Amino acid sequence: MTAARFWSRAQFKGLLALKRKVNQTRVPIESKESICWLENMRGSTALLGGDPARIVHVGDRENDIYEFYCATQELGTHFVVRTCVDRLAGDGKQTVSAEMAEVAVGGHHQFEIAEGSRVKLALKYKRTGVLPPIGKARRYPPLSLTVIHAGEVDPPEGRKPIDWKLLTDLSVGTAAEAVEKMAWYSMRWKIELFFKILKSGFNAEKLKLRAAERLVNLIAIFCILGW
Repeated sequence: MTAARFWSRAQFKGLLALKRKVNQTRVPIESKESICWLENMRGSTALLGGDPARIVHVGDRENDIYEFYCATQELGTHFVVRTCVDRLAGDGKQTVSAEMAEVAVGGHHQFEIAEGSRVKLALKYKRTGVLPPIGKARRYPPLSLTVIHAGEVDPPEGRKPIDWKLLTDLSVGTAAEAVEKMAWYSMRWKIELFFKILKSGFNAEKLKLRAAERLVNLIAIFCILGW
């Protein structure tokens, strides 16, 4: 772990109702909680030093932020992020998902998820132009990115099929390279385990220290021990 940030919301109630009233795509990133993703990415890059091109930032769907992608390019680093936003692609007449629906399957990948239970994924990948949100088109440029879609073939009944949609600035020309990027993304699960250790192991959410400074110091120690 190279960077961590402590922060507290000024408002807790009514956030969902507020998001429904405000077009989030037009709100500057500096005014949103998502700025923490950019700040930690910049902090990690600065702490690691050396050649930024060797750094690959991995993020889940909460990190599917266009400003983040632009910031990594400015610093010369790379990223692999699971997407949740179906952005406009190419000339803006269709979305990424519509474009990927026309892409032929480039290979398959099989792995075991439980004892005796194997999964087969159909892999699609394509380099395409991804456009910024319409409300921010004047501030951010279009980006040339690689889209990777991995969908489960013949999923069993009673279980939601595996469906990964990844976005990266790295090139992918073969199924093996697509699987490599998927393997990098799967390493993100270590972060989930890390937070489980903090919350369930150290009971960080139940701490009752009165001073914020003491709370930060103790959680910082927990971060080191947990990692």
